[in-house]
Amino acid sequence: MLKDLGTDFNGKTVAISGAGNVAIYATQKVQQLGGKVITVSDSNGYVIDEEGIDLAAVKEIKEVKRGRIKDYLNYRPNAKYVEGAGLWQAVKVDVALPCATQNELLIDDAKALVANGCIVVAEGANMPTTLEATQYLQENGVYFAPGKASNAGGVATSALEMSQNSQRLSWTFEEVDEKLHNIMITIYKNSVAAAKEYGCEVGGKTNLVAGANIAGFLKVADAMMAQGVC
Repeated sequence: MLKDLGTDFNGKTVAISGAGNVAIYATQKVQQLGGKVITVSDSNGYVIDEEGIDLAAVKEIKEVKRGRIKDYLNYRPNAKYVEGAGLWQAVKVDVALPCATQNELLIDDAKALVANGCIVVAEGANMPTTLEATQYLQENGVYFAPGKASNAGGVATSALEMSQNSQRLSWTFEEVDEKLHNIMITIYKNSVAAAKEYGCEVGGKTNLVAGANIAGFLKVADAMMAQGVC
């Protein structure tokens, strides 16, 4: 998505919600690609670390100690912890990755992201952005990736696991990561291609919501017809 906008993660400031598997490894990937993640959260509140989230600390808190994200301040006392919601309105970022829960990004959050210059929102949870917020982001030029496409990595990883099991193989982390990377690129390209073929554009950007819907429908329809359903 960023490449199609003529840019990349280098030097970008990123907000991520959540502190579970999706949020942790979204943070890791963003950092690998040169971006700076400044937020993580849990159901109690959120942390803002303007120097960049210390991923090792988050992993220890959540994966080892099973603690709360407020404990992050024990590792980085200069960070800020805020009780409750409001993460999306609290920071100015280039990219927003909602990775926590359904309906966490509301219309006022969308307005704040637009006002603060956010250029990309990609869902990493199941429907974290309300319909009203999604429409506002798109209509105001934010390039928006719906969860049915951008959150498809979990299903894809399960499919890769089944492939290994059926063939009695054991791929390395790097091999799985590369396969997943290529799958997600294909999903994005298919969504873009479907949107362009059917003239789906909003806010001056390719409408990936419509594109993902169409591409997904066509994939199911093709599979059904291949099985003899007319």
